Amino acid sequence: MTALPIHAVLPDLLATLRTSPNAVLVAPPGAGKTTAIAPALLAEPWCNGQILLLSPRRLAARAAAERMAQMAGEAVGQTIGYATRMDSKQSAQTRVLVLTEGIFVNRIQSDPELAGVSAVLFDEVHERNLDSDFGLALALDTQGGLRDDLRLLAMSATLDGARFAALMGGCPVIESEGRSHPLTHLYLGRRSEARIEDEMAAAIRRALADEAGGLLAFLPGVAEIERTAERLVNLPPDVDLHRLHGTLEPAEQRAAIAAAPPGRRKLVLATSIAETSLTLDGVRVVVDSGLARRPRYDRAAGMTRLVTERASQAAVTQRAGRAARQSPGVAYRLWEEAATAGLPRFDPPEILEADLSPLLLSCALWGLNDPRSLQWIDAPPEAAIVEARRRLETLGALDGAGRPTLHGAAIAKLPLPPRLAHMLVEAQARGWGRLAADAAVLLSERGLGGQDADLETRLRRWKTERGKRAEAGRKLAERWFHLTPLVPSEVEGPGGVEPRPSTSLGTNGVFRNPINTGDLGACIALAFSDRLSKRRGQDGADWISVGGRGFRLDPTSSLAREDWLAVAEIQGAASGARILSAAPVDFATIEDLFGDRIESGTHVAFDPATGGVRAMQGRRLGAVQLSKGQDAKADPAAIAAALVEGVRIHGLALLPWSEAAQHLRERTAFARRFEPDLPDLSDAALTATLEDWLPAIVPGKRRLSDLDPSALSGVLDALLGWDGRKRVDALTPVQFVSPAGSHHAIDYTAEAGPTVTIRVQALFGLAAHPAIAGGRVPLVLSLTSPAGRPIQTTKDLPGFWSGSWIAVAKEMRGRYPKHPWPDDPAAASATLRTKKADARS
Repeated sequence: MTALPIHAVLPDLLATLRTSPNAVLVAPPGAGKTTAIAPALLAEPWCNGQILLLSPRRLAARAAAERMAQMAGEAVGQTIGYATRMDSKQSAQTRVLVLTEGIFVNRIQSDPELAGVSAVLFDEVHERNLDSDFGLALALDTQGGLRDDLRLLAMSATLDGARFAALMGGCPVIESEGRSHPLTHLYLGRRSEARIEDEMAAAIRRALADEAGGLLAFLPGVAEIERTAERLVNLPPDVDLHRLHGTLEPAEQRAAIAAAPPGRRKLVLATSIAETSLTLDGVRVVVDSGLARRPRYDRAAGMTRLVTERASQAAVTQRAGRAARQSPGVAYRLWEEAATAGLPRFDPPEILEADLSPLLLSCALWGLNDPRSLQWIDAPPEAAIVEARRRLETLGALDGAGRPTLHGAAIAKLPLPPRLAHMLVEAQARGWGRLAADAAVLLSERGLGGQDADLETRLRRWKTERGKRAEAGRKLAERWFHLTPLVPSEVEGPGGVEPRPSTSLGTNGVFRNPINTGDLGACIALAFSDRLSKRRGQDGADWISVGGRGFRLDPTSSLAREDWLAVAEIQGAASGARILSAAPVDFATIEDLFGDRIESGTHVAFDPATGGVRAMQGRRLGAVQLSKGQDAKADPAAIAAALVEGVRIHGLALLPWSEAAQHLRERTAFARRFEPDLPDLSDAALTATLEDWLPAIVPGKRRLSDLDPSALSGVLDALLGWDGRKRVDALTPVQFVSPAGSHHAIDYTAEAGPTVTIRVQALFGLAAHPAIAGGRVPLVLSLTSPAGRPIQTTKDLPGFWSGSWIAVAKEMRGRYPKHPWPDDPAAASATLRTKKADARS
């Protein structure tokens, strides 16, 4: 067997775990930690049970198990097995079980003692997935209270092991140097006006022509992969194109990972799924778009949406490293080299941005009212906990004291987010259990039944689809159906928690006859009642939801003719998100399900189109007007409350921020990279604390545009405080003052990092590169000609003076002969005048 770099430190790791219950292993990608550690632990004297190896992704879990079984000369499912939501291969003989982090969380909750388990290995902990952080917190709690013999090993590919070691009781950290192959970076840049698919296709063709070996290209999502593939027709005859993402059939994923046949070259178009945990044999070229698509939870909107954004420095480093795992490699990057420093250092931990409803419910069932009492690398934010508790109380999963109800215990038994689990339990009581289970699979497994926005269409297609993935989905739905209990809800009575008829029961306590049995829209409405939406116009393009948000729909969709939709998935800005999936629902069904929420009387509502409020009489379901009446007078307090709620729902962009206030928020965000204890002025933070500052400045106003921008600036100053403002100003100056005395605004949101656009003559005489943040961050200087045209972008002004300046000056003398272009600009005098004007002065 070929020796892996990890084998050099394996004796130290084994010795550590004989005397210490915990350890941290830091090993770079390709060192072999995923496949070598678990089998080596089986022979240890303390290991008489099973080893659980946690993997962040299903594809990686299956690939790791198959690789270890192959190395052991066995079929997967014997000594080495795996378990994911859609697939499982294990037996009574399985000693090493690779499972996804979510599966582990469910397992430890059902068996806190982890009976029969000797060790839990947390792989790729640096990715900071919520389930990984939560699983480690629960395992530490189990170890501290029930199983002091349980071994815990955190494995990371980045040098952040010290934080995990401190969390795990100050345990030893073992580091592996890994295998180092030369890696060349080529920066191609990208035209901002061009589509990413066009730029990627051109870069891939160039790399295929200039380099040898397999090629791995990173794109943000499946849609970009498909559009790039469309542009890669007529590839060289020896190149085989593969796709690699989570919605593919397992056979297609295995083909993308496997080595290319002799005489063939492999081209793999992948999402970030290929960043870690996987080794793609034969790849020595990476083409990186520099983009990633990540879920971002909009707490104000109560929804998770996919956002395409710049990848972090850690991510692009991992991606480039794929090219040098097995031999010298080349990484083509679609951005300028100077922009790398402007990328965020790491992906933010998911716990700081995710919907914490599942976490809060799990902790309540664990016996913890406050999740922060567990041991965390980063504790869950208080605002997120408050929001999650409110949602769980609305679903009937928690009572007013934060204790789990019978309904909450029932939905927690299902391996689903609370909304979907709530749907299954409520639908089961109405006789729609199988349909609800199908709906849950459709919403959990992207791509089943196609991509049509009409869930009924997708459901019909999926039922007739062949293939392992479609069949696995049907089996999963059947399993969820059988797992779903038929449990009544409960209510807090004078004597404590009492059973009560749920919304599934009639007033006589007998289950209702389900109306419209088989109504997919009714099932979706149970899960997402706040997204029930009514058509606004004749073309079906605009919709208003019960929760108050406006949604957009392709008017050519078959759903555009419906009056009401039960909306499941949306994407885009909260004020005008695009409907990705929905099902029709009739108003009779809505009245049956939510009749107790329909209100009559005067209603004050915020209108995002005008930024003001209107008071109307009539019947309403949430923000949806069912019957219109006349304009009515409204209490000023109700108007103020509606303005605040309007900002909460539709975003802080509706407020009349001054340019200086926006700049202060941008500067503060940058300063917090170096001093995280500074107050947070981000949209998420300000929205979470909206009640603390906005109500004080809206009284007497009927429109948000009536607010005084200086009042908003005063809010920011108050939140920062005198000391905070002083620290922000010291770290992030508003302007850069040039040697010529000119003032230039610093753009803290520029892609390359804090940037100043400045005429090159204004910097003459400057021998050191200007920096901010106490000298830690060099400014990006976007140098221009006297006419304001770009000349050069640099983060090394002395290097520019001594390097390419000679060529630049030679060209500029011909274009702008009236201006000075000295041979030694570092020794010249800064000026914004012509040579003649300088001579006169």
